[in-house]
Amino acid sequence: MPARVLIVDGDQAALAALKARLSAEYFEVSTASDGVQALERMKSDPPDIVLLDVMSPGTDGYEVCARMRNDPDSLHVPVVMLSDETGPEDLVRGLQAGADDYLEKPLEDAVVLACIRSLVRSKLMMDEFRRRERTSRRLGVMDTGKNAVDPDVPGGRILLIDDAEGDAGEISLALASAYQVTAERDPDRAMAVARDGGFDLIIVSLMMERSDGLRLCSHFRAVSETRQTPILVMIETGSPNMLVRALDIGVDAYLKKPVNTEEMMVRVRTQIRRKMYQDRLRANYEADLALAVTDCLTGLHNRRYMVGHLDTLMERGRESGRPVALLIMDIDHFKDVNDSYGHAVGDEVLREFAERIKRNVRGIDLAVRYGGEEFVVVLPETDLEAARVVAERLRRNVSEKPFEVSTEEGRITVTVSIGGTVYRGTGIDADGLLRRADEALYAAKNRGRNRVVTV
Repeated sequence: MPARVLIVDGDQAALAALKARLSAEYFEVSTASDGVQALERMKSDPPDIVLLDVMSPGTDGYEVCARMRNDPDSLHVPVVMLSDETGPEDLVRGLQAGADDYLEKPLEDAVVLACIRSLVRSKLMMDEFRRRERTSRRLGVMDTGKNAVDPDVPGGRILLIDDAEGDAGEISLALASAYQVTAERDPDRAMAVARDGGFDLIIVSLMMERSDGLRLCSHFRAVSETRQTPILVMIETGSPNMLVRALDIGVDAYLKKPVNTEEMMVRVRTQIRRKMYQDRLRANYEADLALAVTDCLTGLHNRRYMVGHLDTLMERGRESGRPVALLIMDIDHFKDVNDSYGHAVGDEVLREFAERIKRNVRGIDLAVRYGGEEFVVVLPETDLEAARVVAERLRRNVSEKPFEVSTEEGRITVTVSIGGTVYRGTGIDADGLLRRADEALYAAKNRGRNRVVTV
């Protein structure tokens, strides 16, 4: 996986050796000999990940990492701290400063490479969601007042999988002070619970006697319900090969046994916070997609979506030989509604008109606000006669029941003219089908409005 790596180390020999090793794996490597230079390099040539020596000259690694986490430009860049000092206090201090991992020197090549691949894989995915979010803001689709990163959200649901009752009990007790914990000793049951539970983090022991923890992690990455849920594994100290395999499978973080409670709480907090941020980005993206293809006033699909979907339906109809009907409708004298009662009342009429359309078409039919007071309904697998029945039902539903609006009278009468046509598999494209329906609509208007014409 090509990525830009920044190595920060005052030991020139160690820096050169690590650079050579990563370059051999096709990473793009830049270097800095101290913390100040590292911060400058991150501004001029932003990396995908930073390997940061704790004892970098001048500004030490802890301060560099903390400053990165307070800078929006480097906030999301993963940091792996490198140190000769790997006591529990040093490790926790590094994680609290914002490091994603903390590795002991001398470094094991396979572990370093696995950490880089894992963290870069996650960053690139998140970067894509952030780019989409920025695009939505520029287009005015998203509220520009939203924060780039949510503050810590209390709570979170954790699934703990460990068949060692004593260890599981101690870990559950420690986590229960801040999180909702579900502990499972049976891996088969754990898989079912994970798929149904909506957890924010899954913790798996890789030292279970009756189950293969790596296979369990692989399963969680393979199924849609848990594919995006972070996984933290507990691993025996001195098991680098297992750690590498876990990270390559898609595990997000790890703890070495015996578990240090303070380290565990920091790692758990980081993973859950990241999950909630990722969920927000994904939800925003899905909302943006909906907004991009939805008319915000009526909630119907918009013209942009209809054009693409109509092409798809016509292609399917061409292959199957089944017809596709299209109705285009226009509210009669809608300008008079706006002129007489104002645009707010006009919007009320449009919203109610859209609701009446939705109540009178099938779930497979596509209802669209085509523009202004014009609406379209696309009816798959529908012949012209059936489309005419639907159109007449819509016309009567509109004309026979006055619209409730916020005027002194409280209601107004509305009518609609409808033109319809059908695609029978040959001889016309989507634009041609729309033009033919539009011609039928104008015929309906020319014949006195409040009527249906099909061709």
